[in-house]
Amino acid sequence: MEGAVENGYSGKTDVDDDGRIKRTGTLFTASAHIITAVIGSGVLSLGWAIAQLGWVAGPFTLMLFSVITWFTSLLLADSYRSPDPVTGKRNHTYMEAVKSNLGGSKVQFCGIAQYVNLVGVTIAFTITGSISMVAIRRSDCFHVEGHNAPCQVSNTNYIAIFAAFQLVLSQIPNFHKLWWLSILAAVMSFTYSFIGIGLSIARIAEGGHDVNTSISGIPIGPNLSAADKLWNIFQSLGDIAAAYTYSIVLVEIQDTLKSTPAESKVMKKASTIGVSTTTIFYMLCGCLGYTAFGHNAPGNFLTGFGFYDPFWLIDIGNICIAIHLIGAYQVFSQPIYQFVETKCRKRWPENRLITKEHVLNIPLYGNYNVNLFRLVWRTSYVVFTAVIAMIFPFFNDFMGLLGALAFWPLTVYFPVEMHIKRAKINRFSFAWVWLQILSIGCLIISVIAGCGSIQGLIQGVRHFKPFSKIN
Repeated sequence: MEGAVENGYSGKTDVDDDGRIKRTGTLFTASAHIITAVIGSGVLSLGWAIAQLGWVAGPFTLMLFSVITWFTSLLLADSYRSPDPVTGKRNHTYMEAVKSNLGGSKVQFCGIAQYVNLVGVTIAFTITGSISMVAIRRSDCFHVEGHNAPCQVSNTNYIAIFAAFQLVLSQIPNFHKLWWLSILAAVMSFTYSFIGIGLSIARIAEGGHDVNTSISGIPIGPNLSAADKLWNIFQSLGDIAAAYTYSIVLVEIQDTLKSTPAESKVMKKASTIGVSTTTIFYMLCGCLGYTAFGHNAPGNFLTGFGFYDPFWLIDIGNICIAIHLIGAYQVFSQPIYQFVETKCRKRWPENRLITKEHVLNIPLYGNYNVNLFRLVWRTSYVVFTAVIAMIFPFFNDFMGLLGALAFWPLTVYFPVEMHIKRAKINRFSFAWVWLQILSIGCLIISVIAGCGSIQGLIQGVRHFKPFSKIN
């Protein structure tokens, strides 16, 4: 029962083959977790991304990232158990999977890549959630005072509100108890995606707008130098990569599944459902967003006020974004919580502050286990992400950088390398060569996307004052 206690439980109950509380996850809950993780705020920047790439490269890049993500997620699903993907020993985290299949210094590389990105994603969600809350205030202001009103609003208070929700939700002991939150978040992501698609279609049907689109995207001219065009293309690749990054929590999601049918089979089906569903939404949001706004597509067409009316529908869309990101924050932060808490329990097993569970009776809920270390550590983490979000509230550049950092190592490199090792693929064989071409190609994309996002962040920092108002 050690594993059960580690995850915030106590008392007698059925356990799985690893001594942990019996898992109850299904294809439905796994798909909800994936959709919550994949359909994030990145969907709202895809119109801008396609505007940079144009009608040919834009949709092609979306489909390319979709196919790569789907393919490598199937490879990664087989790494949950070792050595056999059906009956082998469970790997509860991405790092454990790398340790079991590859070992050596690659474990440390994986840990740094995964947890740096998880921290970055939770900061990005805090930024975007607060921006959506600000957008509600600004939408109402524009409705009352007119579209040309300044309507400046500071997002600092809204970051604090977002963090307040996380302070409560972060006390959920582990991933297995988050299924209801992921389902709610997945519904919200579908809702605001439909709103964005509907508003784009309405704008297109309305006509009367001076909208320019082209095969090659925004043309070089007086308002856009060749260098800026190149940087924007690089950054758009990062935005698209960020929109498909969920591999960093794939193993943790798979660890919530029941053992029958085999977890790898269920996870492959869930990945197929999740990636195909999100790709349809991405193509619709990106292509319709570009058609509706052309070269003037905003970085986030619900919070960047590509639309002003109907203001109540804009408000609903942004409420859905905020609710979705509140849930998505937990999907990405739970692996961080579990990693730190497991390490501390192993390091100080006799420390009662770390291991002692206090039973608290909550009216209308029942008994709830409270751990003082979990309370203090998770509260500190939420406060940390909120403060960083207040200092650096850049949406597009931050999302692009995260996508660039996570895409190659976590979505491509480790799944490919673990598959090569597990399948005993010979060096320089046909399969080995093509897998290496895939890995190297994605590495190049990640590098250039990272360069574009860093350049954008540098430009943003030069003209930004922390804790200032959004206008």
